[in-house]
Amino acid sequence: MTTAPVARERRHTLHFLRAVRPAAPVYLDIEVDMGGVLRHRETARKYSLVAYVLRTAGRVLANHPEANAAISGGPWPRVARYPSVTGKLTLDRTLNGHRVVLAALLPDLDTAGLDRIQDEIDRIRDADPRTAPEFAGARLLHRLPWPAGSLLYRAVTGPLGRRPAVFGTVAVTSLGHRPVDAFHSYGGTAVTLGVGRVADRPVVRDGAVAVAPVMRLSLTFDHRVIDGAEAADVLAEIKDGLEAVSP
Repeated sequence: MTTAPVARERRHTLHFLRAVRPAAPVYLDIEVDMGGVLRHRETARKYSLVAYVLRTAGRVLANHPEANAAISGGPWPRVARYPSVTGKLTLDRTLNGHRVVLAALLPDLDTAGLDRIQDEIDRIRDADPRTAPEFAGARLLHRLPWPAGSLLYRAVTGPLGRRPAVFGTVAVTSLGHRPVDAFHSYGGTAVTLGVGRVADRPVVRDGAVAVAPVMRLSLTFDHRVIDGAEAADVLAEIKDGLEAVSP
């Protein structure tokens, strides 16, 4: 057995996990027929599946301001509801030889089209994590001593007015590029979406069994902010939005 200090490149993740401990996450999932989305990709620009999820989530959360929100802790909790939807997209990157999760923000998902969303995804994915401004905060946490980093992280993420610029208002994370059907994650927002792979599965249509490309979509919600009924409405409306995509 060997032991070693946690890599500095993982410090931002540890600060995040400590900060979100007060959350009360609850988990839902649903199956989405992605046939329309896949046909649209064949006749248009080859958007990533995450781009469709981000666009649809932006429209749905704009209609559910109770879910496009954040809560502060403490003995007198307060809830902030935000006028626009900012997505937080997580990325699997390698930094100084260490595999880490980094996150970048995509603003105005409630009005952004697929082209703008995909342009942002491409730009973020091509960015160098050693120099890209989107990851400057994480790199600062890597350099700071642990106590100083912890204090800075709480100071930056604590105020409700800063949450959209730090956490976004909805988080989306995907493992659909791997053989993972479903998973649940918590991204520090009232609603977090987890995107699994698309796989051919049996479905019932008009009383008969057929095969369709199905994606498992999970939703984690912070029970301090919303309840299960509203979270279920959000998830169902995202499903409906994705299944309504057509060429």
